[in-house]
Amino acid sequence: MDFLYRIIIYLHVISVIASIGPFFILLPIVKKLPNAVEIALEAHLALLKSVVRLAKHAGHVMIGSGILLVILGPWTWRTPWIFSTVALLFASLFFLARAFSPTLRKFAEEGANKQDLAAKLNRTIWTYLILLMSTLWFMVVKPNLW
Repeated sequence: MDFLYRIIIYLHVISVIASIGPFFILLPIVKKLPNAVEIALEAHLALLKSVVRLAKHAGHVMIGSGILLVILGPWTWRTPWIFSTVALLFASLFFLARAFSPTLRKFAEEGANKQDLAAKLNRTIWTYLILLMSTLWFMVVKPNLW
């Protein structure tokens, strides 16, 4: 059982890395969007969509492995850092589902203000990173909040 638990922890950590890491790569890409035309714009948008898709799937693994870790581990759902992590994860899931796709679709519209859309994407990326980095902090530090 101990070996299985360690494998689940490893999968959990890898999924967290896959959920957070690629978004740091997007920050310089978003800066290029306002001046990108045709093929370059399509390539940048395809990369953004792929990273969002990767984060969604990695998030599924993260949540599934996290549930298994709580079930098999020494903590309960009422543990403060687990409760806080779950609350932040739900917030980030709703945020991820509504934040990126509509903005990315607007880039394809004729006459779209790419400067404003890129600024919105930049804010969205930072908001998502702050949400997930906060979640990561709870998982690593495991603070006793109450």
